[in-house]
Amino acid sequence: MSVALRERREELELVAAEAERARAGAGRLVLLRGATGTGRTALLEAVAEQAEAAGMRVLRARCSPDHTSVPFGAVFQLLAHGPGFDSAAGEEPDPPGTPPHRGRPARLWRLLRSYADDVPLLVAVDDVHLADESSRRWLVEAVRRIDRLPVLMVVTERSQYDIDPPADGLVHALSPALVRTRTLAPLSADSAAELVLSALGRPVPAELVDDCVRAGAGSPLLLRALLDDLGGTAAEDAPAALPDNCAALYPGSYAAAVSWWLDSAGPTTTEVARALAALDDDEKADEKAVEKDGDSASGGVGHGDADAELLARTAGADPARVPGWLTAMTGLGLLRPGPGGRPRYAHPLLRDAVLSSWSGALRQAAHHRAAEAMLRRGDRAEAVAGQLLRSAPVGEAWATGVLLDAADLAVRDDRSDDALVFLRRALDEPMPDARRSVVLTELGSLEYATVRSTAGIPRLAEAMRLPGLPRDRVRAAVALGTALARQGEARVAIDVLRGLENEHLTGHPDLVRTVQTASALLSDHDPGTRREVYRWLRETAERSPQLVGTAGQALLVRYESTAGLTSAASAMRRIRALLAQPADPLAEGFLLGTAAAVAQWADQLDEAERLVRRGLAGQRTSLLHPMHLALLNVRVDIAAARGAYAELLDDPVVLSPVVGRLDPANAQAHALIALVETGRTEEATALADGFDLQNPYDSWELNRFLYARGVLRAATGDPAGALGDFLECGRHQSARDVVSPVVTPWRTASAECHLALGRPRQALALAEEELRLATVWNTPRVLGRALRILGTATGGRRGLDLTDRAVRVLREGAGGVSAGTPDVTPEAAPEATADGDGSAAPGGEPVETELIPALIAQGRGLTAVGDRARAREALREAAERAERLGAVRMRAAAEAALREGGARRAATARTGSGSLTASERRIAELAAQSRTNTEIAELLHLARRTVETHLTSAYRKLGIRRRAELGAALTDAGSRSGPTGPGPGPDRDRDRHRRGTQA
Repeated sequence: MSVALRERREELELVAAEAERARAGAGRLVLLRGATGTGRTALLEAVAEQAEAAGMRVLRARCSPDHTSVPFGAVFQLLAHGPGFDSAAGEEPDPPGTPPHRGRPARLWRLLRSYADDVPLLVAVDDVHLADESSRRWLVEAVRRIDRLPVLMVVTERSQYDIDPPADGLVHALSPALVRTRTLAPLSADSAAELVLSALGRPVPAELVDDCVRAGAGSPLLLRALLDDLGGTAAEDAPAALPDNCAALYPGSYAAAVSWWLDSAGPTTTEVARALAALDDDEKADEKAVEKDGDSASGGVGHGDADAELLARTAGADPARVPGWLTAMTGLGLLRPGPGGRPRYAHPLLRDAVLSSWSGALRQAAHHRAAEAMLRRGDRAEAVAGQLLRSAPVGEAWATGVLLDAADLAVRDDRSDDALVFLRRALDEPMPDARRSVVLTELGSLEYATVRSTAGIPRLAEAMRLPGLPRDRVRAAVALGTALARQGEARVAIDVLRGLENEHLTGHPDLVRTVQTASALLSDHDPGTRREVYRWLRETAERSPQLVGTAGQALLVRYESTAGLTSAASAMRRIRALLAQPADPLAEGFLLGTAAAVAQWADQLDEAERLVRRGLAGQRTSLLHPMHLALLNVRVDIAAARGAYAELLDDPVVLSPVVGRLDPANAQAHALIALVETGRTEEATALADGFDLQNPYDSWELNRFLYARGVLRAATGDPAGALGDFLECGRHQSARDVVSPVVTPWRTASAECHLALGRPRQALALAEEELRLATVWNTPRVLGRALRILGTATGGRRGLDLTDRAVRVLREGAGGVSAGTPDVTPEAAPEATADGDGSAAPGGEPVETELIPALIAQGRGLTAVGDRARAREALREAAERAERLGAVRMRAAAEAALREGGARRAATARTGSGSLTASERRIAELAAQSRTNTEIAELLHLARRTVETHLTSAYRKLGIRRRAELGAALTDAGSRSGPTGPGPGPDRDRDRHRRGTQA
C-alpha cells in the first residue's frame, strides 16, 4: 500500500459498499474530509480505480482556486468527454433569473442522467471546497436526485481549523440521509515508521526513523516528500538523524510540500503558522529556560490564553481563534506540547520549512510586534530582548532600555555571551552619547575578556572619545588602561589615565585619587614606570596623605611590604585602620584587593579570603578593572599558601590562559607548582613548554612563572636550569624594588640549587640575606623557610639548631599543634623572630607547605648527627602531613630520607583508626560530642581552619563522610585496640616524644 493509503481500508470498504448500492439504483454522496496533506486525492484515485474495476464509468473533476471564476467549470470537467456535452453546456451563459429546472443546469443534469442510463456512474470530485459557486449548487442539487439513480458521487473536501472561519461545506444544506461522511485521520506513528523503513530500503538508525515520523507529522504529503529527499542519499552517506534545516535536504521536496500546505490554508492561518515558528526557540533553549524559571527566558511561546494572545498580536490575527488553531494542529500532529505544555512544531525541520518561504523583512516585523506585545503584558526583559534581537532597529527608547536591562541580567547570571549579544544590538538603537559611552565601556570590557582583545580595545577607545559624566569617563579610562597594560602597553595605559585626570576631572578630587590609584596598580606591568609612579605616590603621601586617599595609602603599604621596609604586624595594623575609614565606591575595590594581598602575605588567610569575597562581590564582572584580576590572583595565592593543590587545580581559572595574553599569568604559575607537588611532572612540563618566554612582557606575573618553572626544573633533576630561572626571577624582582621573600622566595630556592651543585658558600650568602629580609617581615612562613635553608647550608650542629628553630617557628604558625607531638609546647621563637617594631608577629594560620620540608630537613640533620630515632619521628610526621596534603613530591622526599636513615617500611598505617594522630583523635572526640568547630578551636586554642584540617584528615583515615559517623568510628577504633595497651593519646605521645623512642 502506498504512503497515502496506509490506514485507509475502512474508507475503501465504505465506498465499495456504497458503489454496490449505487449499482442497484440507489445512489448517494460519500464525502471524504480531511486536513491538507492527509491523502484525500490519493484516496479518491484509489476509489476511482476500484469503481472502474467493478464496471462503473468514472467521471472526474479536480477543482482549483484558479478556476473559481468559470461558471460550471467543475461540472464541465465531469461531463466534457461524453456525447451531447456541447449542446448541454451551451456557448452563452443563461440569462439572469433562469429557473434551475431550465437552462444550462437542467441540460447538464439531463446529460448526467443519460450517462447513467448506459452504465452505473462514479462521479469523483476532488477538492470540492475550491469549486466555483455554480458547480457547487449543481452538485448539491444532483445529490438530492441521485438516490434513485445508479450514481455514486464521491467528493473530497478540505476540513481543517483555520483562523479565518471557512465557508459552509458542500453538505451543509443536504439531508444526512443522502450523505455518508468520513474524516481522514493522520497516520499513526507505527504506520509512519513502517513506511520510513520500507521506503528507504536499508537499515537506518532508530533516531532517524523517529525524526522522520515527527517531521512527517502524520501527514502522508509531508512524509512522502521527506522520503523523496532522503531516497536519493547513498547508504554510506545517510545521516544518523534528520537535519534541523531544509538547506541540508536535496532536492527540496519537503520544503515545497510544507509551502504547499501553507498555501492551502488561508493567509491569516499562514501568518499565524509562521509567527509560531518565529517565536518558537529550539528545544535546548526552551528546556534550559524551563529548568531555570519554569517559563521561556528567551522569547519562546509559553502556554495558555496569554500565549495565544501573543501569537495573535504577532500575526495580526483574531485572538479568539488562535487557541482553537493550536489545539487542532496539535491533534493533527503538526504541533506537540513542549516543555511546560507549550505548543511547538513536531520537529525543528518542520519549523524551518514553515519559515523558509517567509521574507526577512516580514519576519523582522513579526518579531517587532511580538516584542511590543510581550512588553505590554510584562514579560521578562530577556524574553522581550530575545525578540528585538531578531527584529530590525526599532528606533524607540523602550527598545534600548529593554536590551540594556537584559544585558544587565545576563551579566548578573554570569552569561557573558548573552550579554554581548544584547549590548551589540542595543548600539543599533538611538541613545545619548553619554549613555552610548557607558554601553561601549561595558561591551568593550566583555569583548576583551571573553572574545579577543583586538575587539575590545577599539570599543573602549571609542567610549573615551564620547562625552559623558566624569565618573563614567573614569570607568572607561580604567577599563581601557587595564586592557592596554595587559597587552604590555603600561606606559600608554598610564598616559590615558593622566590625560583624563588633567583634562576632565577638575573639581573631582575623589575621582582624581581613583585615577592615580589605578595608575599605580597598572604600573606593576612595567618596572620603570612602577618606580616612577610609586616615588610620586610616596612623596605625595608624605606631604598630604589625603591626596592619595585610603586606596593609595594601602598601595604604599603593599609597596613597603614587598620592598622589605615593614613588618607583617605593622602592615596589617595600617591596612585594618584604612579599612575602617569610609571609602569612595570607585576606590573601594582597589582598597579591598590591596588589603587582601597584604593579609595573604601576612599569613592571615581567613581574613584575606573574606576581603577577596567582599571585593569580588563589589565588582561588576562586565567592566574591565585591574583589581578584579588582582582579587582572583589573591584567591589563587591563598589556595597555594594552604597547599590546597587539588582545589587549586580544579579551578577552571587556573589552567585556562588569560584572554588577550600570550605570556603566562599568576594562576598558571601556581598550577605549575601544584602539578609538581602532586607528582604530575609530565603535565607540568607540558604546561611550562606551552609558553614562549623569549620576549615576554616584563610583568610581575612573568617573575612568578620563572620561579615556578625553576621549581619544576629542580624537581626533575636540573638544578643548573632551575638556578637560572630563580636568578632571572630575582633580577626582575629587584628591578621592581621587590626584595622581600613574601612573593617569590627566589634566594632560598637558589641556595638549594647551589647546594645541589656543590656551592655551599654561594648558598650560605643567599640564605643569610633571606633570613635578614624574613626577619623584617616576621611571619612564621618566611622565617621558617629562611631558617630551614640557612640550617641546611650551614650543616652540623649549628645547622641542626637552625633547622630545629625553623620547625618550632612553623609549628607556632600552625597554631601550636603538630600531628605527631601534639602536647609539646613550642619554645619561644629565636631572636630572629622578633618583629622589627617590637610587636608580635601574626600567626595562627596553617603553614603545612613550609612545615613539611622543615621536618624533612630536621630529619636529615638528625640522621647526620646520629639521632636516628628522632630523625625517623620527624620524617614520619613529614610523610603523614604530606599525605594529608596530597603533596606527593614531599611525601616521596620524606620516605626517601627515612630509607636513607635505615628505617624499615613504616609499620603504622597511614589510614584507618591506627593512623589517627593524638591531635586528630582529640579533635574528633570533641566533634563527636556535638561541639562545633569554633568551640573546639576556642577550647584547644587553635585556629578554626586547623580544626577543620584535622577533622578532614580524620574523616579520610576513618573512611567516613559525616560528623554523625564519628562516634561509631571512634568506638570501633577503641574496641579494636584491645587490652594490650592504650591507644594513641596525648599521654602516650608525650612520653614517646620525651623518650625519643621509635614511633
